[in-house]
Amino acid sequence: MIPLHKLNELPRTIRLRKSASLFGEAERRLVLFRQLPKEEKEYLGRIAELLAKDEKFPEVSLTALRAAHLALADGDKDDDEIRRVLNAIHYILRAETGRNQADWDFIESSGALDPSKRRSFSGLQVYLEDIRSPFNVGSMFRAAESFGVEKIWLSPLCADPRHKRASRTAMGCVDVIPWEYLFCDPFTAPADEDKSFPLPFSQNPVFALETGGTPLNDFPFPARGILIAGSEELGVSPGALAAADASLGRVSIPTWGAKGSLNVSVAFGIVMQVWADRLMLITVRQ
Repeated sequence: MIPLHKLNELPRTIRLRKSASLFGEAERRLVLFRQLPKEEKEYLGRIAELLAKDEKFPEVSLTALRAAHLALADGDKDDDEIRRVLNAIHYILRAETGRNQADWDFIESSGALDPSKRRSFSGLQVYLEDIRSPFNVGSMFRAAESFGVEKIWLSPLCADPRHKRASRTAMGCVDVIPWEYLFCDPFTAPADEDKSFPLPFSQNPVFALETGGTPLNDFPFPARGILIAGSEELGVSPGALAAADASLGRVSIPTWGAKGSLNVSVAFGIVMQVWADRLMLITVRQ
């Protein structure tokens, strides 16, 4: 641990970056080992006390630093409270040096997911068509796993779910939900006689998440089917829309803002929650 007097002698930007690193690494060790030595808490508390004397911080940051000093000196604080203190100071210091956090900075504490605890609805599947952003793909995997999707199909131009940003955003869901790239157009290519073409697309109804369709609360969600979610920029392709219109049609989320549209992963999560809720009602009635 760097002595406090040496830390205090560093130029301000370097001092804040080194301090941010100390708080961030302490949080990671707390998550990993479930405890932090008393002497390290006291050391970090003294750093917080030192930083709280820096009047260049905005008042809200100074208040947080003073509170961190007191919390880290309090032996009765539990690990969750200590982690929140470490996390808050880490990001305050990063922001002060112009290094705001990104999704891949966040520390996930839930650990690996247990596939045996996963519940899904038989026949509830989704097709991600040309979703370019790894963040969106990861977020959609997380929503799909949370709401009981049986399987995810991806078009060839989707971002790879194993990309570090997608995987980080999915938080383990890529490893527990079945998924597969589909290297043919399921809406225009005929089923092969040798059955190599995926049967779900020829045996189940399909519908698209797209503007100009049936409002969400009025949509007749099927007991089995495939939801198509399309490109962030271009939406669902004409071929996929034609297939949806010939089947169950389009589901849309009413909005009232000036923008009039949602991020694709946000819209996907909203629709999946409603579909899963309808399926749960069917299950309860049976």
